[in-house]
Amino acid sequence: MIPRRALADVRTALSRQAAVALLGPRQVGKTTLALEVARAHHALYLDLQSREDRQKLRHPRIFLRKYEDRLVILDEIHRTPELFSDLRGLIDEGRRHGRRTGRFLILGSASMELLRQAGETLAGRIEFVSLHPLDVLEVSAADETRDSLWLRGGFPDAFLARSDRDSLVFRQNFIRTYLERDLAEFVQARIPAETLLRLWTMLAHAQGGLLSSASLAKSLSISAPTVTRYVDTLSGLFLIRRLPPFAANVRKRLVKSPKVYIRDSGVVHALLGIGNFETLAGHPVAGTSWEGFVIENLLAAAPPLIRASFYRTAAGTEMDLVLELPGSRRPWAVEVKRSMATGLGRGFRGAVGDLDPERAFVVCADQGRYEIATGTEVIGLRQMTDLLAGLTM
Repeated sequence: MIPRRALADVRTALSRQAAVALLGPRQVGKTTLALEVARAHHALYLDLQSREDRQKLRHPRIFLRKYEDRLVILDEIHRTPELFSDLRGLIDEGRRHGRRTGRFLILGSASMELLRQAGETLAGRIEFVSLHPLDVLEVSAADETRDSLWLRGGFPDAFLARSDRDSLVFRQNFIRTYLERDLAEFVQARIPAETLLRLWTMLAHAQGGLLSSASLAKSLSISAPTVTRYVDTLSGLFLIRRLPPFAANVRKRLVKSPKVYIRDSGVVHALLGIGNFETLAGHPVAGTSWEGFVIENLLAAAPPLIRASFYRTAAGTEMDLVLELPGSRRPWAVEVKRSMATGLGRGFRGAVGDLDPERAFVVCADQGRYEIATGTEVIGLRQMTDLLAGLTM
């Protein structure tokens, strides 16, 4: 098993809070991580997809009071949201008995309702930890391993598959499961699975593009509000990222629409039928796929208080990623390039002039780190993730 960086975060959170929510998409390894925690804590594990375990919680307060001295792990809790009020009562009872930390570890694959319900009901009693797909800090630093991670994506079963073909089959089944089960559960509008697949595939073709619900709706013959609801759902299921535009105080006309990325590069490639690295290297989506892959790795490594956005003017001046660090008046500017062969364009130089960043980086596939212009460094992906992971705030 590949050690996950989130394991230490979960253990630390359990040591200071009564409840901890571990959030991430399906198949990302939440249950595996939770069972590792369970072994160390002699915890009770309940899978709320199981009818037998749900039956145990018909009277949750009566049942769970018996385990006040043990950690209780509740998997797939978004299926039983009524439990949150009972957990609040049990946590408050435990506090009166001196049990203030490490009571419940709850796992969920959907952030929308879970965050709202947990945040409202367990305010002051819960801490949230995100589990991302595997990233470059969790796998070998070798270039071939990084490229395999880019091609296959970070879902453990996809990355660790015996072959590229097996990995592609896993990801195609993963997509089918979401279309036929999970999205049908969360999307309010009645949309055929084929239409949802077409929309998801269109987002893959437009990886890193500006979100235009109206254009997508016209292509699919559905309404723009329906597209927006679907995109909201994909975001809430941790499958896409809407990167907001940077709110800069400059006298220029700025783009106001968010950029949209499918968060896992392996899912992008599965939607587009890209099964091996040779096909990926020559595909038109390679550049934006690499951009999304780098951004996801950087944000997985960055401390959670860092705010991420992009910068683009109507004239085309652009910076792929703008990072705002707490306590710093000037942001970090990040440009993503697969190779430095093409050099830096006018748009990058204009964005640096507009943003006046504290530090500017060009993140590329090559290892090494060197200054390419005053205040601008070229840096490898692994080195940049190490830099962000080492920030303390």
